[in-house]
Amino acid sequence: MFEIIKAIIYGIVEGITEWLPISSTGHLILVEQLIPFEGISEGFFDMFDVVIQLGAILAVVVLFWKQIWPFALTRKSREGKTGIGSYFKADIWSMWFKILVSCVPAAIIGVLFDDVFNRLFYNPVCVALALFVFGVAFIVIENCNKNKAPKITSLAEITYTTAFLIGIFQVIAAIFPGTSRSGATIVGALLIGVSRTVAAEYTFFLAIPVMLGASLLKVVKFGFSFTTLELTLLLIGTVVSFAVSLFVLRFLMGYIKKHDFKVFGWYRIVLSIVVLVYFGLIVNL
Repeated sequence: MFEIIKAIIYGIVEGITEWLPISSTGHLILVEQLIPFEGISEGFFDMFDVVIQLGAILAVVVLFWKQIWPFALTRKSREGKTGIGSYFKADIWSMWFKILVSCVPAAIIGVLFDDVFNRLFYNPVCVALALFVFGVAFIVIENCNKNKAPKITSLAEITYTTAFLIGIFQVIAAIFPGTSRSGATIVGALLIGVSRTVAAEYTFFLAIPVMLGASLLKVVKFGFSFTTLELTLLLIGTVVSFAVSLFVLRFLMGYIKKHDFKVFGWYRIVLSIVVLVYFGLIVNL
């Protein structure tokens, strides 16, 4: 029962922090230190904290279904068009091709060097540094953009070049835990003139193939020999992550229409200090 409660807590933390640009990794390593799982296989948690993100991804699919489904199967959705082309939504297909372009850099890095980066950078100091640097970046960029009108105000205006540049920023998150995948891509998008709303939406959609691929990679590396307890924890964490993400996504889209991202920058800076203090003083005592 205690392990199930822990899985619920992990799911809540993941559902909140996956979409807010504050680093789910930074929060999960703190939670892991405070309430670690008991009776699980070696390497299970490394796989668990990635795979439960599938619940968060499913929330994106549910909330943004009309914006991401590229097929027009009903007569109404085909809008009077005829021929085989009428069954495809060209604008959505274009968006997905651009998302795939954004995925390429991180996919290459992740497949080739995932274990190396985990060994080198998956530690409290690196996580705290990434939290701090991107926290400062949010504040600086928002201050610089305060009186500037964004160049890109819709998903259709994102070019393949813009998509690739956003993908480069996503690589930073793939290398340095604590950066926040959503944080890195949003910072990159803001830097090249994408509006906050479009940057957030593109980040949500980009997460779908990225996290599906990352989850598959982690499961394959861990193997499919789950114990009953491990499978239960994984399912509970995923379901809770999905439910919480539904509320967080709605909150974030409403929030950024009236506010900037600076509050998340300040939060990241505070969290980086908490991580350093906790692991530098408390854990080593």
